Order: sequence, then C-alpha cells, then structure tokens
Amino acid sequence: MPFIPHTEDDIRAMLAAIGVRSIDDLFDEIPAALRSRGLQQVPPGISEMDITRVMHERAAQDGFYLNFIGAGAYEHHIPAAVWQIATRGEFYSAYTPYQAEASQGTLQLLYEYQTMMTSLTGMDVTNASLYDGASALAEAVLMAVRTHKSSKRVLMPLTVPPVYRKVARTLVKDQNIELVPVPYAKDSGHTDLQALQQYAGQDFAALIVPQPNFFGVIELADELAAWAKQNGMLTIALVNPISLALLRPPGEWGADIAVGEGQPLGVPLASGGPYFGFMACREQYVRQMPGRIIGATNDADGKVGYTLTLQAREQHIRRSKATSNICTNQGLAVTAATIYLALLGPEGLARVAQAAHANTIALAQKLAALPGVKRAFATPVFHEFVLQFEAPAESVLQALCARRILGGVALTHDYPELGEAILVCATETKSTADLDHYAQALAAVLQSTTNSRRHSWVM
Repeated sequence: MPFIPHTEDDIRAMLAAIGVRSIDDLFDEIPAALRSRGLQQVPPGISEMDITRVMHERAAQDGFYLNFIGAGAYEHHIPAAVWQIATRGEFYSAYTPYQAEASQGTLQLLYEYQTMMTSLTGMDVTNASLYDGASALAEAVLMAVRTHKSSKRVLMPLTVPPVYRKVARTLVKDQNIELVPVPYAKDSGHTDLQALQQYAGQDFAALIVPQPNFFGVIELADELAAWAKQNGMLTIALVNPISLALLRPPGEWGADIAVGEGQPLGVPLASGGPYFGFMACREQYVRQMPGRIIGATNDADGKVGYTLTLQAREQHIRRSKATSNICTNQGLAVTAATIYLALLGPEGLARVAQAAHANTIALAQKLAALPGVKRAFATPVFHEFVLQFEAPAESVLQALCARRILGGVALTHDYPELGEAILVCATETKSTADLDHYAQALAAVLQSTTNSRRHSWVM
C-alpha cells in the first residue's frame, strides 16, 4: 500500500527523506513573481448539501433567456438519449484506443462516425476529429501548403468567422504562411469574385470557401471552387454540418478538403466548449491529413475488426518532422455526435435543418419590417442573417438582454463598414411565439430609443 501522509509530522518525515526543508523548495524553479500568494477570494468550504442549495439559487437568478446568438456556436435540440448513452462508462472513461484488442467498441464507434461524416461531406475520407472548427481550419491550411509545396500563401475571405481567422493566423504565422484577405461584395455578402481576379495566375496553395459564410449567406461555392481549380489552387470548404442536410456537400462542388465545427451535432452550449473539429478530404490527400483515422479489417478468424490506420501522428517518433502537432481528439464529443446522427438519420437531420431555415426566414421578415431595421443582404441564407440599425447595436442588445432575450452578436468591431449591425440566428428550438416575442421586444426597445433621442433633442 502506498504511504499517505495524514499529519504534519508525516509530511516533515517525507520531506526529510528526500532532503528537502519545505514543500515550497520543491517548486523553487518557478520565479517568485509567478507564484500564487494564496487564494484570497475563495470562501471557506461548505457541505455538499449547502453548495447544492447555492447552485439552485444561482440558477434561479439566471432564469431563462431566449437565445438568438449563433456566430459559430449553435443551440440545437439534443435528444435525451444522446448523453445518456455517451456518458455510460464504456464511452465516458474509455482511454485512447492504441490497443485495438482492448478498444473494439471505441474503434467501431469512431469508424461509424467517419462513415457518417464522409457521407455528409461527400468526401472520400474523414479523420476521427480535431480540437475544434477553428484549429481544424488552421490544420487544413497547413495541409494545403504541404500538398501544394510551391506556395505558402492561402486566400482567406473576410466572410470566414473572425475568430477562425485569428486562430488560423496564430497557428500558421510562424511557418511563414500568409493568409491573404479577400473582401466581400457589399450588396450581397458573398465573397467578391471580382476581387479574386487580381490573384488569377498567381501561386497560391488554396482558397477557403465558407458555406454558409459568417453572415449566414449561401456562397457561390461552385464558382469559387471552379476559379480555384483554374488557378491551380486547392479548395478548402469550411462548412456547417447541419446545413449539409439541405445544401450540396462540398465533395460535389469541388472542395478538396472540408472542415468545420461539430458542436451542432449533439454537443450542448457550455461556456465555450469542449467542441470538436471535423476534417474530410479526397483520397489523394489522405496521407497529409492530421489526426487519427480508423480502419475496418478482418482478423485471423475472419471476424470484422477495427484499428487505428494511416494515422498521420508521427509526432510520437518524428517530433519536428511530424505531419501535425495534433496529438489527441475530442472523443467524448465525437461519441455524442455519432449517437446524435444515428438517432436522427438523414431524414431527421434534414428536418432539423429545414425547421432552422424556416424559423430564420420568418424571424428575418418580422424584424426587418420594424422601423429603423433593415436586412444588410438580400441574398439567401441558412439560419443566420445580418440586420442593420439606426440605433447603436450594443445598446439594442443590452436592452434586449434586460428583457431576457439574447438578441445576437454585434458586428461593429469586426465589420465596422456595416455600421450598427447585428448577426441573428434562429434554430429549430424556437417556436412561433418565441419569434413574435423577439419582434415585439425589439419594437419596444427601438421605440424607447427613439423617444430618448427625441427627449434629448428637446432638452
């Protein structure tokens, strides 16, 4: 049995045995300026019963908010069975499946996940997940550069989510990869095909095509992919997995690599994570794909078996020569996504997408009909759209929040050229009453803002 110290004398005896005067001496390599001076803001400990009561009281204070925020993290209905199954011990505490003979259940699930995502994206092969959508995009950029070899430049439209652009730039800049911004057409919100012409004939590794883009707009993906191919570039598709139940998959419109955020597939909104990134590609590029890939085979007795195969994870032995520094995946989130997709099936996923799209169109019509509100773009969208206001966007959102409505995301900082603009999302979780409530609340907020302005002018 290991020795467990219970008293101060026990601790002193252990320190003496290893020739150390105090526990602090064990951490003397940490600079004094970085050491904690004690937890000053942590209250005294309380019992489990008392902390449970505190949590219930805090939850009651939070109340219920109607959520119309999207921008990369989406509120979808998750059947109760998803996490009831995902949190079973067989999945919840399973270790990474290096030993195939001890991990057939985990490997089979990941193989089925890959099969579903390959079908959804229309690509040849899928890996068994990455950290999140943003880092998956960065890995796709690195993969395209490795494949192309002659260029370290990639065209990245401004319609790619701002956070994704920042993450990608952070992860590739030290490899001297240049992410060249491509503007969007101010009237449509599409990536500007005319602006792309200045790069025709130049040496770029890839063009990124977000579908739908950050504004919710459906991009002219076929034209963008065709232009990239004509100019010797790969096409990286950045896609929303739910939208693929309605839109043509990237494999059918010319994408070479497809990535995205898997959170909409059964992973709840949880203060920023954990999420998971997915990546698919054409077979000819599979050896440049980072992460792990699960394969099916037959054992000596002819029984179907599953194992890690073609895993481009050479960092275990090759270090700096590795294909990627990705060294894990998001196994539990992928487990939930696999169960979610299996429960819904193609028809169920299509119904989710259709309901989200229908709610979005209905809400856009209700809100754009209000005085002082207009759609920024009249082009088709999936389940997000941009509104422009005469009133300050942040003030509008704060007033809506006071009415327990999370009205969207202000675009003032990332897209100042749009003026006072808000990105609004509606998924299948919203009822007609929810949409009406948002419209009525926004009308009241705008009326109050108008009255305040008039009062200030009279004063």
